Amino acid sequence: MAKLAKQNIAYQDRMDRVCDYIRANLDADLSVDRLCRIALFSKYHFHRQFSEYTGINVFRFIQLTRLKRACYQLAYRLDLRIIDIAFEAKFENPESFARAFKKLFGQTPSQFRKQPQWQTWHQNYRLPAQRGKLDMQIEIVTFEQTKVAVLEHRGPVETLNDSIAVFIEWRKASGLSPKSTCNTYGLAYDDPETTAPENFRFDLCGSVDHDVPDNPQGVVTKTIPGGRCVVIHHVGPHEAMGDKIRFLYGTWLPESNEELRDFPCFFHYLNLFPDVPENELITDIYLPLKDA
Repeated sequence: MAKLAKQNIAYQDRMDRVCDYIRANLDADLSVDRLCRIALFSKYHFHRQFSEYTGINVFRFIQLTRLKRACYQLAYRLDLRIIDIAFEAKFENPESFARAFKKLFGQTPSQFRKQPQWQTWHQNYRLPAQRGKLDMQIEIVTFEQTKVAVLEHRGPVETLNDSIAVFIEWRKASGLSPKSTCNTYGLAYDDPETTAPENFRFDLCGSVDHDVPDNPQGVVTKTIPGGRCVVIHHVGPHEAMGDKIRFLYGTWLPESNEELRDFPCFFHYLNLFPDVPENELITDIYLPLKDA
């Protein structure tokens, strides 16, 4: 049984390596021959193996991954032209891009840019979940008290991207917490898997030096308190952080003799998608601990 388990993990690692390679090389020629060499699989069996692991064929996975980046570019990179986004997603022309986009999301790219329907996006567009890599880098650190500008998201996790757009609008309009020079955090009050959608709470945060004045976006001032925290380093898509969070709560904490402080789990986003490929995203996950 142990040998079989090791074989399964090795197989998963090889498939994850292919998915990571695709995410990191969306602008490259992702030929099957090249992907087979990455996976160390025979090309005669690769298609079936990939489909069994992800639930879709490799060509569909590549297209969906490119379209995911296109969605975030449309919503958050207003400086990019739709025609350039279409070509970057490897479509021959804007018309074929628009047809594929509308078929998948129910909106044209221009409609999505003006008013993205993120709830429909989540319902109709789900890439296969990536298994979180548990190559843990765990430390206990002292987090410095940090004043933050906060947009409070309240409601279904599927609408979180709408709140992100509002927070980005405030950052650009106010100039008080520029992404390039200030830290970006997320305060996770609730687990979306166990919380009713209408009760889900998440704070979008950017570090600031001074209190935030009244503003039309509803951004307010809060403080992330200083103190001891256990922090775990995560590299890869945000959707894959769940395994590490569950490990901290379910395995590390009971074995550590530590106790949690009365403050939620929070994330420090060291970079953001689509500025970097998803597999290059770096996030530190913090659990606040009581003083020793």
